[in-house]
Amino acid sequence: MNTIDRSDTGGDDQILDRFRSGDELALRWLYDRYGAAVLHLGQTSLGNRHDAEDVVQATFVAAWQSRERYDPRLGSPLAWLLGIARRKAVDLIRLRSRQDRVIDTMRQVETAGAGAGGPDPDTVIDRLVIADELRGLEPAQRQVLALTFYDDLTHVQIAALTGMPLGTVKSHLRRGIARLRSRWEVDRAASGS
Repeated sequence: MNTIDRSDTGGDDQILDRFRSGDELALRWLYDRYGAAVLHLGQTSLGNRHDAEDVVQATFVAAWQSRERYDPRLGSPLAWLLGIARRKAVDLIRLRSRQDRVIDTMRQVETAGAGAGGPDPDTVIDRLVIADELRGLEPAQRQVLALTFYDDLTHVQIAALTGMPLGTVKSHLRRGIARLRSRWEVDRAASGS
């Protein structure tokens, strides 16, 4: 049998129990029941069906992978799925924004290089040092700094997005900046600037 007959299962609660225990038919039932709502949220957030369909897929994959953590006492399956979908849509918007900034930066470098014999070597070196040092930070610090500087988010927004306490976000930011500043000063002193 390829479908779930709700009269045989005892209703939504039993279907959700089956979903949490790894029953793929229950996942299919959730998709059939809530997929259109997730797609609507994606289209509303992103403005096009293709990206919205990507959000639907990412949402249900994430739901399946984290199914053991779903707690029906904390909210309905629809609320849970829409929460995941919102985060996936925001992730996609940020990704597109970063891609646009990279393309703009590359165009600026090409334009600057065409008129003045290439980009300023000090600027290029500074950017490489920062990128290298960011890679050396612990993942949580790197994430907080990237969200602060590249996505221009506030401390409160970062805390809400990552689930970190606000004090932890501030600490990661402070320590990350201190480490970058320290590396910057060491490199400046070594170069004699």
